[in-house]
Amino acid sequence: MPATDRLGRIQAPVGVNFVNSLVIGDSDCVGNRDTTRGIQRLQERPKKSRRRYQCYQRGRRHPLHARRLVVRAAHRLREVQPTPGLHEIADVCENMQMGVIRVAVAGASGYVGGEVLRTLLAHPHVEIGALTASSNAGTPLGVHHPHLLPLAGRILADTDAATLSGHDVVFLGLPHGASADIASQLPDDTLVIDCGADFRLQSSDDWESFYGGNHAGTWPYGLPELPGQREALAGVKRIAVPGCFPTVSTLTLLPAVLEGLITADITIVATAGTSGAGKSLKPHLLGSEVMGQASTYGVGGVHRHTPEIEQNFRTVGAKNPIVSFTPVLVPMSRGILATCSAPIAPGVTEQDIRAAYEKTYADEPFVHVLAEGQWPQTKATLGANIVHVQATLDSRAGKLVAIGAMDNLAKGTAGGAIQSMNIALGLPEGSGLTTVGVAP
Repeated sequence: MPATDRLGRIQAPVGVNFVNSLVIGDSDCVGNRDTTRGIQRLQERPKKSRRRYQCYQRGRRHPLHARRLVVRAAHRLREVQPTPGLHEIADVCENMQMGVIRVAVAGASGYVGGEVLRTLLAHPHVEIGALTASSNAGTPLGVHHPHLLPLAGRILADTDAATLSGHDVVFLGLPHGASADIASQLPDDTLVIDCGADFRLQSSDDWESFYGGNHAGTWPYGLPELPGQREALAGVKRIAVPGCFPTVSTLTLLPAVLEGLITADITIVATAGTSGAGKSLKPHLLGSEVMGQASTYGVGGVHRHTPEIEQNFRTVGAKNPIVSFTPVLVPMSRGILATCSAPIAPGVTEQDIRAAYEKTYADEPFVHVLAEGQWPQTKATLGANIVHVQATLDSRAGKLVAIGAMDNLAKGTAGGAIQSMNIALGLPEGSGLTTVGVAP
């Protein structure tokens, strides 16, 4: 029996299917049910109890009774003959006595808020509470996100501290500069996750130069793949979610920076879909303007994500990194394809590059190094909390070239936010997340 990994690959500790496996004695989870005495006893419970559990599985009635069944199953698992990993599963089951985590989402009518909600609907430990908006307050969520059927009838409330307080977790999907005020009014024991830029930057000078106004401060940075960052996120009550471009750019070049394969003169050109600009009406994002063409913006080192990318590379050991970052708007709704290049250090070979990427991401559940000769595609990452990466040596130019593909709304924002939430709350890191994209 394998132990639970970051993805929760036994599904379990986090999922109803795993609980169901314990109750019915699924042979894939706990061994042959005909020989697992503890599970047999649970199967022999009165039909009424099992019926109540089935109601819990459908999310209708008697959740507390079902939870007690799970805990009793955990105790009975310890009576079974020794099986590798069985006691670890029993411990996980016992931990499921934790209460349901109540989550509020501010900015629920926007793209980020909608993606947070779509992802939370698959999370086994979460109960979705207040949904708020600004100009869209008072309207049903289904008007803005018809795909979120389970929540379509919810009426959006005003975004204020009174509405958001009383929840265990609050996601802020607000415009840049709007999170600091509302966050300051929320209780210290509430986990607040800001999907905007307010708390990402460490330098107040960078904030003032690229965003303007007063710098609100710096929160723990929600990119778990950075060295030591999982430990930094454990137990925290405030998290700053990275920008989408910094996420894909950092993870695409991280192995090369960590292993000293490149110099600090970095060039990044990233194509992106229109959802990265938010849902507000903007003339240059009209269909007639976007369809059939590609266009650059934020050219010449002025894009707001530039200092954040440089900050990340400094954090992992790059000395005075200089990033030339150019975003390109392309006619698709979501997705980023980042092409990153930098001069190689003396003596670096193709084999060195491959080895560095495989080593860095060998145990990372949400970054996938593609097979040699295969290159990232945005469509393979749609809806998934995953970054696909590939790197090679351009020996003629003396440069490393690395490509990364990612869904800007999934791993680039909402998925990364929920991944960080899981770590902060001590849940399996993969709870509610998938690495499976939607294609074609």
